[in-house]
Amino acid sequence: MSEWRPTAGIAALGRRAELLSQVRHFFSARGVLEVETPLLASAPVTDPNIEAITTQSPSGDGLMYLQTSPEFAMKRLVAAGSGPIFQICKAFRQGERGRRHNPEFTMLEWYRPGMSLDALIDEVAGVITLASGSADVVSMTYQQVFEQHCGLNPHIASLDALKAVAQRHLDLSFDSDDRDLWLQLLMSSVVEPALKPQQISIVYDFPATQAALAKIAINAEGYSVARRFEAFYAGMELANGYDELRDAAELVRRIGDDHRRRGLAGQNLPPIDRSLLKAMPHLPECTGVAIGFDRLAMIACQAERIDEVIAFPLELV
Repeated sequence: MSEWRPTAGIAALGRRAELLSQVRHFFSARGVLEVETPLLASAPVTDPNIEAITTQSPSGDGLMYLQTSPEFAMKRLVAAGSGPIFQICKAFRQGERGRRHNPEFTMLEWYRPGMSLDALIDEVAGVITLASGSADVVSMTYQQVFEQHCGLNPHIASLDALKAVAQRHLDLSFDSDDRDLWLQLLMSSVVEPALKPQQISIVYDFPATQAALAKIAINAEGYSVARRFEAFYAGMELANGYDELRDAAELVRRIGDDHRRRGLAGQNLPPIDRSLLKAMPHLPECTGVAIGFDRLAMIACQAERIDEVIAFPLELV
């Protein structure tokens, strides 16, 4: 193929455009306002698993960040009284290149003041079926999928037990005492591949240590869990949804924990978004979710690689 030609076929780009239109109609019919927020940010997420791409500030004085998602700016809009909102925009993450990843990608994100997490899950399933057609929806707790596919309770399993299961399933050449790293490895390498590809699988009640910006609650078994979920279809993680944290002091504590983990891993310590902290006391009870739109397009086009649904991936820009 010539180096100037797009990697996505014209038919795939047409289906992608159709899917964009369907998504916009889906939200318009529900009275959800489409918004736009800046791609440049003064502060990125602090999550150690996500690395922002930096750029020179327009003034030439210091660094800014290409957004990894529009989350912080959209929460400020909700705090200001926007009501339900959605956005389809570009997002950027360092080092993410592969069969399903491109460092520049398209994100669909929305926030629903007053909506329960269960109702948001129903809405997520509705968006996924725009791409997949009709599909069964099966919801399971994080504990249930780990007991089914790894044979252990993730809330109480010892570090040694997690390592032993990982070593039975994977060829590993590293070690770590980070319990969440082993849980995440088992989730991505053992649990996710075992989920039925032709059903929309919802996994919820993650360990509290993986709460990110979600609330924490005590479940029926007495375990501390994050009020968040992930949605999977066709062997791919598609959505990550939260019952949104509204406590600014708790957010500062979690940022401090992120910085501690980043420091131990030798990562940079990004600045804190002070505007988000100021907005937190005004944020209403709210749920929110982000979906990788390119992955939705892969489902709609029955594509195996993200390059089949984006015109020009990293190597061609």
